[in-house]
Amino acid sequence: EYGIELRVLTAVEAANETQKRVLVDKVVARFGEDLHGRTFALWGLAFKPDTDDMRDAPSRVIIHELLKRGAAIRAYDPVAMDEARRIFGDLPGLTLVNHQVEALQDADALLIATEWREFKSPDFEQIRARLKQALIFDGRNLFDPPQVRELAIEYYGIGRGQTVTPPNEGQ
Repeated sequence: EYGIELRVLTAVEAANETQKRVLVDKVVARFGEDLHGRTFALWGLAFKPDTDDMRDAPSRVIIHELLKRGAAIRAYDPVAMDEARRIFGDLPGLTLVNHQVEALQDADALLIATEWREFKSPDFEQIRARLKQALIFDGRNLFDPPQVRELAIEYYGIGRGQTVTPPNEGQ
C-alpha cells in the first residue's frame, strides 16, 4: 500500500513455495525426470488436517509437478475429496479414490502430504503388499526412521539428513 518492499515476507513466501516441491525433488532424484509409466499414491490433499482447505496445499504443487513429468496419481484425503473434485475436475492422470488403501494399489511409491491422524499408524504390511515396491516419501515426517527400516521399507523424510533404505539393499 505504501510501496515499501517487505523483503523478509518475500523471502518467507519464496521458502514456502520451495518447500512445497521438496517431495517432488525427492521423487525425481529417486526415479528421474521422466515419470511416464509411474503411478504414485498421494495421501493428504488438504493444507492441514481437520480441514478441506486446499488453497496453499503442497498437494496441488505435487500433483501438478508429477503430472507434468508424465506420472499418474491416485490421491486420497479424509475430508478434502469434494474440494479436490471442485479444483481438479477430471484432470487427466489424477484419480481421486475413496480410501487410503485404494490409493496404494500398484503404485510405485506412497507420498504423504498432510499429517492426518489416520496416516500416522498405517498398516505397513498392507502398504508393502499393495505398492509395487516398499517406498514412502513422507512430507510430514510421520514415521520413525529406525522403525521403518525394521519393516524393510525405503523411506525418505524431510530435513532429517538421512534416507532409510531396506536392510540388505545393495548387498
